[in-house]
Amino acid sequence: MDAEFFVALGFILFVMVLGYLGVHKTLGGALDGRIAKIKDELAEASRLRAEAQALMQSFAAKTAEAEAQAASIVAQARAEAEAIAKETQVRLEEYVARRTKQAQDKIAQAEAQATADVRAAAADAAVKAAETVLKTSASGAGGAGFIQEGISSIKTLVN
Repeated sequence: MDAEFFVALGFILFVMVLGYLGVHKTLGGALDGRIAKIKDELAEASRLRAEAQALMQSFAAKTAEAEAQAASIVAQARAEAEAIAKETQVRLEEYVARRTKQAQDKIAQAEAQATADVRAAAADAAVKAAETVLKTSASGAGGAGFIQEGISSIKTLVN
Protein backbone atom coordinates (compact mmCIF):
# COMPACT_ATOMS: atom_id res chain seq x y z
CA MET A 1 0.00 0.00 0.00
CA ASP A 2 1.29 3.03 -1.21
CA ALA A 3 0.97 6.67 -0.09
CA GLU A 4 -1.08 7.48 -3.12
CA PHE A 5 -3.57 4.83 -2.14
CA PHE A 6 -4.03 6.39 1.30
CA VAL A 7 -4.48 9.83 -0.23
CA ALA A 8 -7.11 8.46 -2.61
CA LEU A 9 -8.81 6.60 0.24
CA GLY A 10 -8.77 9.75 2.41
CA PHE A 11 -10.22 11.78 -0.41
CA ILE A 12 -13.02 9.29 -1.00
CA LEU A 13 -13.82 9.21 2.72
CA PHE A 14 -13.81 13.03 2.80
CA VAL A 15 -16.21 13.20 -0.13
CA MET A 16 -18.46 10.57 1.53
CA VAL A 17 -18.52 12.53 4.77
CA LEU A 18 -19.39 15.66 2.85
CA GLY A 19 -22.17 13.77 1.06
CA TYR A 20 -23.45 12.36 4.36
CA LEU A 21 -23.53 15.82 5.94
CA GLY A 22 -25.45 17.20 2.90
CA VAL A 23 -22.82 19.68 1.82
CA HIS A 24 -23.68 18.98 -1.82
CA LYS A 25 -27.30 20.00 -1.13
CA THR A 26 -26.15 23.17 0.61
CA LEU A 27 -23.79 23.97 -2.27
CA GLY A 28 -26.56 23.23 -4.81
CA GLY A 29 -29.02 25.35 -2.85
CA ALA A 30 -26.52 28.20 -2.66
CA LEU A 31 -25.88 27.93 -6.41
CA ASP A 32 -29.62 27.70 -7.09
CA GLY A 33 -30.17 30.77 -4.88
CA ARG A 34 -27.46 32.62 -6.75
CA ILE A 35 -29.01 31.57 -10.08
CA ALA A 36 -32.44 32.74 -8.88
CA LYS A 37 -30.97 36.02 -7.70
CA ILE A 38 -29.25 36.55 -11.06
CA LYS A 39 -32.51 35.67 -12.87
CA ASP A 40 -34.39 38.19 -10.69
CA GLU A 41 -31.74 40.82 -11.39
CA LEU A 42 -31.99 40.08 -15.14
CA ALA A 43 -35.79 40.32 -14.98
CA GLU A 44 -35.52 43.61 -13.06
CA ALA A 45 -32.99 44.90 -15.59
CA SER A 46 -35.31 43.87 -18.43
CA ARG A 47 -38.26 45.58 -16.73
CA LEU A 48 -36.18 48.74 -16.13
CA ARG A 49 -35.03 48.67 -19.75
CA ALA A 50 -38.63 48.42 -20.98
CA GLU A 51 -39.60 51.23 -18.59
CA ALA A 52 -36.71 53.36 -19.84
CA GLN A 53 -37.72 52.74 -23.45
CA ALA A 54 -41.32 53.70 -22.69
CA LEU A 55 -40.12 56.80 -20.88
CA MET A 56 -37.85 57.65 -23.81
CA GLN A 57 -40.76 57.26 -26.24
CA SER A 58 -42.88 59.43 -23.97
CA PHE A 59 -40.20 62.12 -23.93
CA ALA A 60 -39.85 61.85 -27.71
CA ALA A 61 -43.61 62.33 -28.07
CA LYS A 62 -43.54 65.28 -25.66
CA THR A 63 -40.60 66.77 -27.56
CA ALA A 64 -42.47 66.43 -30.85
CA GLU A 65 -45.56 67.98 -29.26
CA ALA A 66 -43.50 70.85 -27.83
CA GLU A 67 -41.88 71.44 -31.22
CA ALA A 68 -45.32 71.48 -32.86
CA GLN A 69 -46.57 73.95 -30.24
CA ALA A 70 -43.49 76.13 -30.74
CA ALA A 71 -44.03 76.07 -34.50
CA SER A 72 -47.69 77.05 -34.07
CA ILE A 73 -46.71 79.85 -31.66
CA VAL A 74 -44.15 81.14 -34.16
CA ALA A 75 -46.71 80.94 -36.98
CA GLN A 76 -49.29 82.76 -34.85
CA ALA A 77 -46.76 85.44 -33.90
CA ARG A 78 -45.87 85.93 -37.58
CA ALA A 79 -49.53 86.20 -38.51
CA GLU A 80 -50.12 88.73 -35.74
CA ALA A 81 -47.05 90.71 -36.81
CA GLU A 82 -48.27 90.75 -40.41
CA ALA A 83 -51.73 91.85 -39.29
CA ILE A 84 -50.22 94.62 -37.17
CA ALA A 85 -48.02 95.69 -40.09
CA LYS A 86 -51.05 95.81 -42.41
CA GLU A 87 -53.07 97.74 -39.84
CA THR A 88 -50.19 100.16 -39.35
CA GLN A 89 -49.90 100.63 -43.11
CA VAL A 90 -53.64 101.33 -43.38
CA ARG A 91 -53.50 103.80 -40.48
CA LEU A 92 -50.47 105.51 -42.01
CA GLU A 93 -52.26 105.83 -45.35
CA GLU A 94 -55.35 107.22 -43.59
CA TYR A 95 -53.19 109.67 -41.64
CA VAL A 96 -51.42 110.84 -44.80
CA ALA A 97 -54.76 111.21 -46.60
CA ARG A 98 -56.21 113.15 -43.66
CA ARG A 99 -53.19 115.45 -43.47
CA THR A 100 -53.29 115.96 -47.25
CA LYS A 101 -57.00 116.83 -47.03
CA GLN A 102 -56.30 119.27 -44.19
CA ALA A 103 -53.52 120.91 -46.20
CA GLN A 104 -55.77 121.15 -49.25
CA ASP A 105 -58.54 122.64 -47.12
CA LYS A 106 -56.14 125.23 -45.67
CA ILE A 107 -54.89 126.08 -49.16
CA ALA A 108 -58.49 126.46 -50.42
CA GLN A 109 -59.36 128.59 -47.40
CA ALA A 110 -56.28 130.75 -47.96
CA GLU A 111 -57.22 131.12 -51.64
CA ALA A 112 -60.79 132.08 -50.73
CA GLN A 113 -59.50 134.60 -48.18
CA ALA A 114 -57.06 136.02 -50.72
CA THR A 115 -59.84 136.27 -53.32
CA ALA A 116 -62.11 137.99 -50.80
CA ASP A 117 -59.31 140.40 -49.84
CA VAL A 118 -58.63 141.18 -53.50
CA ARG A 119 -62.36 141.74 -54.15
CA ALA A 120 -62.64 143.98 -51.09
CA ALA A 121 -59.58 145.96 -52.18
CA ALA A 122 -60.97 146.21 -55.73
CA ALA A 123 -64.35 147.32 -54.40
CA ASP A 124 -62.69 149.95 -52.18
CA ALA A 125 -60.65 151.17 -55.14
CA ALA A 126 -63.78 151.27 -57.34
CA VAL A 127 -65.67 153.19 -54.66
CA LYS A 128 -62.86 155.73 -54.33
CA ALA A 129 -62.58 156.04 -58.09
CA ALA A 130 -66.34 156.46 -58.41
CA GLU A 131 -66.31 158.99 -55.60
CA THR A 132 -63.59 160.97 -57.28
CA VAL A 133 -65.33 160.86 -60.64
CA LEU A 134 -68.67 161.78 -59.20
CA LYS A 135 -67.23 164.62 -57.13
CA THR A 136 -65.67 166.16 -60.15
CA SER A 137 -68.62 165.65 -62.47
CA ALA A 138 -71.50 166.27 -60.07
CA SER A 139 -71.68 169.63 -58.50
CA GLY A 140 -74.13 171.37 -56.30
CA ALA A 141 -76.24 170.32 -53.34
CA GLY A 142 -78.37 167.82 -55.24
CA GLY A 143 -75.30 166.15 -56.71
CA ALA A 144 -73.64 165.80 -53.28
CA GLY A 145 -76.67 163.98 -51.86
CA PHE A 146 -76.83 161.76 -54.89
CA ILE A 147 -73.13 160.92 -54.54
CA GLN A 148 -73.45 160.18 -50.84
CA GLU A 149 -76.40 157.88 -51.49
CA GLY A 150 -74.52 155.98 -54.23
CA ILE A 151 -71.44 155.56 -52.06
CA SER A 152 -73.40 154.16 -49.15
CA SER A 153 -75.28 151.71 -51.40
CA ILE A 154 -72.00 150.47 -52.88
CA LYS A 155 -70.49 150.02 -49.41
CA THR A 156 -73.47 147.94 -48.29
CA LEU A 157 -73.18 145.76 -51.40
CA VAL A 158 -69.47 145.15 -50.81
CA ASN A 159 -69.78 144.24 -47.15
